[in-house]
Amino acid sequence: MSENAEGAAPPPGTRRPGGRTARTRAAVRDAVLTGLAEHGYPGLTVEYVAERSGVHKTTLYRRWGGLEGLVADALDLAGEDTWAPPDTGLLDGDLRALAREVCEAFGDPAAAAAPTAFIAAAFQSERAADALRAFYTERFGRCEAVVERAVARGEAPVGTDAGAVVRAVSAPLFLRLFVTREPVDTALADQSAAAVAAAVRAGAFTPSTGAGTATATDARTATEPPRTPR
Repeated sequence: MSENAEGAAPPPGTRRPGGRTARTRAAVRDAVLTGLAEHGYPGLTVEYVAERSGVHKTTLYRRWGGLEGLVADALDLAGEDTWAPPDTGLLDGDLRALAREVCEAFGDPAAAAAPTAFIAAAFQSERAADALRAFYTERFGRCEAVVERAVARGEAPVGTDAGAVVRAVSAPLFLRLFVTREPVDTALADQSAAAVAAAVRAGAFTPSTGAGTATATDARTATEPPRTPR
């Protein structure tokens, strides 16, 4: 097996332009994903990744430090995609689309094997847990645009906690998927989205002060000068 990597590389997660190093990193990441899907985190080994990727295991140890580093970097690389949250033009539609994406992602056992193994790895490796947390922090950060647009349209109160909203949509789904091990479906996704949308409109995700529950429309009205009665 030839060592097809360049010399010393930056720490896992450091982003560099394309080329040989990028191809090597992508090959290693694909091998990690395949191994997680086939064997889970407990069954994944550096030897498997080396065999699958064509990168010598001494290179893997030198650049990634071992199995934990390989898993962490695979998660970091997964966060470099171009995924964007839905934009249906309505808060309800956007939240529903987000919830349904969770069901679709984990509904197919074959497709869900690798991400499920990532989550399992986070319970066994602190480094994997840090990487998983960073991945979802970044992904939820992208989703916050859904709430920000809703506030701008006057659908959500000013001061709505966008991060809390997008997490609340997927929380019931992840509870069933990874805690109670119950099935999830489109109906449950729609129910979760509808409940969160109603809570948003009721001001449940805003500060407890009265001013925090005003919608964008209310805020504009409050700044308008009083009209002279006719």
